[in-house]
Amino acid sequence: MILSILDTDLYKFSTSNAYFQLYPLAEGTFKFHDRGGEVYDAAFLAALEDEIARLGELRLTDAEFEYATGKIRYIPRNYWEWLRGFRFEPGKIKVRLDAQGHLQMEVTDFLFKVTLYEVPLLALVAELRNRFKGVVPDESRVLRLLDAKLEMANAHQMLFSEFGTRRRFSSEVHERIVARLKEKCPQWCAGTSNVFFAMKYGMTPIGTFPHEWVMFHSGVFGYKRANYLSLEDWIKVYDGALGTALMDTFTTASFLRTLTMKQAKLLDGFRQDSGDEKCIGDMTIARLEEFGIDPRTKIIIFSNALDFPKYREVADYFRGRIKVSAGIGTNLTCDPGIPGYKAANIVMKLSRCRMSAKDPWEEVIKISDDIGKHMGDDLEFSIAAHELHLEF
Repeated sequence: MILSILDTDLYKFSTSNAYFQLYPLAEGTFKFHDRGGEVYDAAFLAALEDEIARLGELRLTDAEFEYATGKIRYIPRNYWEWLRGFRFEPGKIKVRLDAQGHLQMEVTDFLFKVTLYEVPLLALVAELRNRFKGVVPDESRVLRLLDAKLEMANAHQMLFSEFGTRRRFSSEVHERIVARLKEKCPQWCAGTSNVFFAMKYGMTPIGTFPHEWVMFHSGVFGYKRANYLSLEDWIKVYDGALGTALMDTFTTASFLRTLTMKQAKLLDGFRQDSGDEKCIGDMTIARLEEFGIDPRTKIIIFSNALDFPKYREVADYFRGRIKVSAGIGTNLTCDPGIPGYKAANIVMKLSRCRMSAKDPWEEVIKISDDIGKHMGDDLEFSIAAHELHLEF
């Protein structure tokens, strides 16, 4: 089900490298959360444990090393040299079913290692879920649905990237989708977040940093400066490369409040992952204009559960005001066209961290622009809301 150690999102490597370079002793725990509250049985758990065991067999091949060091040059060679020796450790992954049959899963390690577990584990759960439900997609129907989306993108010049690894229907379906994107939409599909498929199909690997990077900074430095310090550290590592900032770890309003002119000028753009697209975009444009920056020189990447009709509406709204793109995931890689089918609604987020083994564990949270995406301890939520002057 997981085809390669590169069969994951690019931002997992960029974030792993940032920890590797700046915080090599920092530790963290990633915890699985099923927003859909699905119930599983012992057979599913046994199958998942078998697939987890297979993760330990993955390694960076010579061909993958040559690709990564040649194509992904903003991540230094010493990181890829380290990754050659990295192996997933299935024994570190704690997985079980609770009394209600809900899946519980977590893994703890140094952050530069443990961050790499997130996407493969989510992809395993998503694909196994479909197998155990007995859902078999009709390939011709899947491709017809995809072609209609790509026709819209081509007709209306809608720039987008494929972001669907973590909740894909299966690795096989995912590959067919990526191949079709390469064939049918080469001008407007900017690339894929999946590094393995980017390598295989000659596409651009896409991604920057995730919520966990800001969450880690909140845990070890505090909520008030987490957005600011996480951006400063990112700039320190990548010196202007990978210049798209995720805005909604502690609400977009909080992010924009601490954004500095230097950061705004250096960044290429921003990613919106929760909240109303038009409202968030308007807020971002207003903040850029406060700095005297022409918003038309920047880009917003929308990635909040988008489909193509919704993205078209958003793109039309901002046309001529700011550049736009989209990261489209589940709607591309898990749309089998089966009546009544719903894709898995699962995440795996950083739940605690510490700067080193000498430090106490700190609980971390996420305060999204969508209430349903909030995650974490209620007490920490109250503390963060107070310190960041958030009202709910």
